[in-house]
Amino acid sequence: MPLDLDKIRAQFPSLAVSDSDRPRIYLDNPGGTQVSQRVIDRMTQYMVYANANHGGQFRTSQESDALLDEAHQAIAELLNAPSPREIVFGANMTTLTFHISRSLAHWFKPGDEILLTRMDHDANISPWLHIASERELTVKWLDFNPETYCYDMQSLPDLLSDRTRLVAVNYASNAIGTINDVKTITEKAHAVGALVYVDAVHYVPHAPIDVQSIGCDFLVCSPYKFFGPHQGVLWGKAELLEKLPAYKGTLGAVEHFAWIGETQALEYHAQYAHFSDRQRYIHAGLAAIKDYEQKLSRHLVTGLQAIEGVTIHGITEEARMADRVPTVTFTRLGYHPTEIAQALGRENIFVWDGHYYAIELVKRLGLDESGGMVRVGAVHYNTIEEIDRLLEAIANLDA
Repeated sequence: MPLDLDKIRAQFPSLAVSDSDRPRIYLDNPGGTQVSQRVIDRMTQYMVYANANHGGQFRTSQESDALLDEAHQAIAELLNAPSPREIVFGANMTTLTFHISRSLAHWFKPGDEILLTRMDHDANISPWLHIASERELTVKWLDFNPETYCYDMQSLPDLLSDRTRLVAVNYASNAIGTINDVKTITEKAHAVGALVYVDAVHYVPHAPIDVQSIGCDFLVCSPYKFFGPHQGVLWGKAELLEKLPAYKGTLGAVEHFAWIGETQALEYHAQYAHFSDRQRYIHAGLAAIKDYEQKLSRHLVTGLQAIEGVTIHGITEEARMADRVPTVTFTRLGYHPTEIAQALGRENIFVWDGHYYAIELVKRLGLDESGGMVRVGAVHYNTIEEIDRLLEAIANLDA
């Protein structure tokens, strides 16, 4: 049963907005997705009926606490966390990572080692570099192959040692869309006694996720990147984590995945039969989204390859479409990335240009001094027709 795009798009009020009879095409999703009506309703309900501080002996505070508990449970089901007590809400992923890095820093001693990657968003690099400087830690780097756009996994054993204390890695690149083998990285890091911190911000909107299967120690994501409010979420193993309560409407974002799973993804239910009803629906919905988005990736990559002068910086092989999310970056000979983004903006097609804080990655590709890349980031509410409008606009830049 394919996704019903008309029903899905109807859940997002902003998708119906036009400017001078020109519909908006939101392909800026890696920077932040649109929110569904469920999220809007949840946030309105909270502000009207439960807007109070935690722990009060009165109705609004008690209703706020109940919503907080439900939100923790929903995120635990989304990530397949063992317990909702292991879920922490915060302002955003960057802030949560900074705070957890400060908490972990006192466990590290001069000469200890941390392993970072050249593919990560700066939010999963800079906080660790700060504590490395303060604690006199040795920083090692896991590189990626600019031809395959995957981590150089063969170098990983040589980068790990009995002094490695932390490995910080991303699940999917916010710049080139590669999905990384975080489970294998975790296994190898744990073998030398290191903790593993996974940035899953760019992965969660695109596929089911299971922290117990990955085996990592911490995983962070951002609801505003998966159709919710501007907020961050951290999962951590109970024995490692102190919890910080907060709630702003993230529950509605998870409910959107569950709605898709319950109403449009029946053929995916069997593979999640071991989960409770809502958790089964959440993961089935994301499995259906993953399959649909591979079609978007394929169509977008094929279309860009047909345009003269375009170079895609990321996985393009048909057989490897499952190894990427529909975030596709490119350059075009003779055009600055900002120039392309501006031209698309005039057509009401929204994309990003530059480095999107994947600073090390853009440097590694040698594009930092030429303006970076144009980033097209599709999600499940985008359509093939929107991709075609994008491709036409790129092809006709000179027209």
